[in-house]
Amino acid sequence: MRLLIYNIAYGTGNPGAFHKQIWTIHRYLRTSKGHLDRIIDFIDESDADVVGLVEVDTGSYRTDFVNQVEAIANHLKHYHQSSVKYGKRSLGRAIPILNKQANAILTRKKVPKWYFHYFPHGFKKLIIEVHLDGIRFFLVHLSIQKKTREVQIKYLTKLAKGSSPLIIAGDFNTFSGEDELRDFKKELKLINPNAEGLPTYPSSKPKHQLDFILCSKTLKVKDFQIPEVKYSDHLPLILDFHK
Repeated sequence: MRLLIYNIAYGTGNPGAFHKQIWTIHRYLRTSKGHLDRIIDFIDESDADVVGLVEVDTGSYRTDFVNQVEAIANHLKHYHQSSVKYGKRSLGRAIPILNKQANAILTRKKVPKWYFHYFPHGFKKLIIEVHLDGIRFFLVHLSIQKKTREVQIKYLTKLAKGSSPLIIAGDFNTFSGEDELRDFKKELKLINPNAEGLPTYPSSKPKHQLDFILCSKTLKVKDFQIPEVKYSDHLPLILDFHK
């Protein structure tokens, strides 16, 4: 099975260095279809069975009301589950553009079970859980605030406990390093296939390992890649594995 994880930055492209991010902040209000087309082509070529997308727009003014999840899923002919990343009573659900900012999981096979959970703390609260081929997949986008991340990680540890093999992936925003996840991995018996700790952000000149695919030790890892694809400010991750 192949898993692709990609923070696509709402299809707004790759601004490059930090100072360019400041001068191109307008891109978060309006983007071009060309950015999404390049992302779709890359995802299609990756031929992944499961695709986890972080920072995807489900049809705001920014994208001319194009639902990026549906556009990608329709092209791939994949099933999809997505939701706005903010809590059910969050202000984020009332603000234009923000109320279309989501995460999504796309699958080649139909998913028999899926759930939307929400962290009790933080602004970005969504946790997507899907069950496929006896594996529980979780997709997350953790807080940029370290103390909030710590609380979220503890909550996720309790939520993910169980006997089934696990894959927990997404943008963890671990600017303090992978050591933030040490106890989390130990408690859930997870490994990081990115054994060399290669950075994933910013894609123009990677310095931080923010994006992870963490999997149960019982799963057999065949290959792990970080393609040098710069269609977003994050690099994508690809994991090939089997039970």
